[in-house]
Amino acid sequence: MTALQSLLADPATAGVWNLVPARSSVRFRNKTLWGLVPVNGEFTDVSGDGQITAKGAVFGRVDVRAASVKTGIKKRDEHLCSPDFFDADAHPEISVVVTDVTPTGEGTADLRTELTVRGITRPVPLSATIEHAGDGTVRISTQTTVDRTAFGVSGNMAGMMPTTTTLIADLVFAKG
Repeated sequence: MTALQSLLADPATAGVWNLVPARSSVRFRNKTLWGLVPVNGEFTDVSGDGQITAKGAVFGRVDVRAASVKTGIKKRDEHLCSPDFFDADAHPEISVVVTDVTPTGEGTADLRTELTVRGITRPVPLSATIEHAGDGTVRISTQTTVDRTAFGVSGNMAGMMPTTTTLIADLVFAKG
């Protein structure tokens, strides 16, 4: 039995786990100017929780305020919040809902998730590393590439941006 399987089977871990925003990050990577210039950004307002059932099933949710996007350039951040991209006024939340976790190895798991951006929900399977830290928290780290146009994020002046964006999440949860 792996450490992750032991964690999920331990009755003491059953219950609600709350996201620790100060120790968590949700970031993205993209390129602009026809792939020549990297753009890195993060969302600074993230919340969420998860639950481990007595039988070891896991489900949860992470919510991101679209208007909290930060790239280091205010004008670009404002454009990302516009209807060209996230349309943050009409769709203030980006969410990831986890419906299943399957351990795949020592400290790794496949997560069945649904990502919602601009009111469009699509399944996004994730591979993650999961660490039960000595302070009682659980850290989940994952990275994936999505086609942003599948979620209605279509801003692309003069064809300067590829349609794919890399999403990186490093999330810490503490038992509530």
